[in-house]
Amino acid sequence: DDLVRVQDLTFEHLERVRIAGDPYPLQTIAQRSICSRLAIPFEYLRRCPREIQAQNLNYWLTQERNDQLFFRFDGAQVRAIFTPRYQPVDNLEVVERLEELGYGGEVQVQCRLDAQFLSLSIPDSGQTFSVNGDQITPGLSIANSEVGLSSLRISAFFLRLKCTNGLIARTQISAAYRHVSRRILEELPSVLAEVAGQLHQQRDKFRISLESRVDEPLTTIHSFNRQFQLAKREQEAVIRGYHHEPGPTLFHIINAYTRAAQYPDLSAEETYRLQTVGGNILAMVK
Repeated sequence: DDLVRVQDLTFEHLERVRIAGDPYPLQTIAQRSICSRLAIPFEYLRRCPREIQAQNLNYWLTQERNDQLFFRFDGAQVRAIFTPRYQPVDNLEVVERLEELGYGGEVQVQCRLDAQFLSLSIPDSGQTFSVNGDQITPGLSIANSEVGLSSLRISAFFLRLKCTNGLIARTQISAAYRHVSRRILEELPSVLAEVAGQLHQQRDKFRISLESRVDEPLTTIHSFNRQFQLAKREQEAVIRGYHHEPGPTLFHIINAYTRAAQYPDLSAEETYRLQTVGGNILAMVK
């Protein structure tokens, strides 16, 4: 990680920048983040010839308000680009802090991790409850992105033991922090306790979802897919998830999203998004 002077930057094209004369390839996230920072549409710029890419990037770079930008590196490649206020929280820091709080050693977790996103769920088997014979274990979900795809998020989590589908609930005290303060990790104990205190409020929603009949489940799923702006392959995963365990209730629709999140071809961020959509649909239950 390093603060780089804007005057030392020269873009050769979208995929490579020179820093004080030395060339560095930009990973896709870095390309997207610099385009976002300079207010250049990424999809437009990606289709431009390289000389036009360079002209756009270098011109709008002269309009940058900050004298420096924060660069995250992965070896000799630029991983992401942020403003100087960005204070990164590494995944390892989050895991080490959780271990200090007692979530280590023999604790079993569900984890999806790639170069861009961490989704970590910690079920609490001591609080397992039954809904119409279905065993559900509550717990905590923690999401983090070292490259800015997400803030550090802490939410309630529910694991359906029958199929190990996970759902990330929308609770009153769901916490999200932008990466601009090192106090994030210091506040973890109180936030974890507050989110855990909301777990019991979700039990009735599961029961009601099983009693809520849906006449056209697939039509309803397509509607939710549009509402939550899911990408094509996320939508396809949801349809596969529904056909794995079809049914006529809202619970079966929710289960389609949490089942879809298990497909291995999805990224960690997509997995988290689908689990969160399932939680948002559950939150609609009255």
